[in-house]
Amino acid sequence: MSTQCYKLRGFTLIELLVTLAILGLLASLAIPVKQVAQQRQQERQLRTALNEIRHAIDAYKAAADEGRIVRSGAGNSYPESLELLVEGVTDLSSPKHAKLFFLRRLPRDPFNPNTELSESQTWGKRSYASEASDPREGADVYDIYSTSEKLGLNGIPYRKW
Repeated sequence: MSTQCYKLRGFTLIELLVTLAILGLLASLAIPVKQVAQQRQQERQLRTALNEIRHAIDAYKAAADEGRIVRSGAGNSYPESLELLVEGVTDLSSPKHAKLFFLRRLPRDPFNPNTELSESQTWGKRSYASEASDPREGADVYDIYSTSEKLGLNGIPYRKW
């Protein structure tokens, strides 16, 4: 009868504390893993967005060098703004003067938390006239970079990607 009475009592305080400690340890291990996974996802988005925009800038330059579109006011073959890649430009080689589009939409910088800015304003822009070590905006868009001050998981700042 004494063994039946013990079975009906339930868990002891020590058993509950050990269980809670194990659950707390597992939860504390899961949070950093989730944060790294989220940062890795944002880095993947950044890498994809940089590649898309840079390919569009290169395609715009190639079209300008071929004489298919009018060169920008700066006198070189680079677009005056990122919006121009989405809005399109008139194709001079087309008999109907159709528009050439280089991007369907302009992606946002995933590391820029300011949602009030337009997609174009989330990116840092480098003009053709500026140095790579000290990028500055100008009359054209030669390259783009993230405006984030954070370090990537690889130890390289996002501005340098």
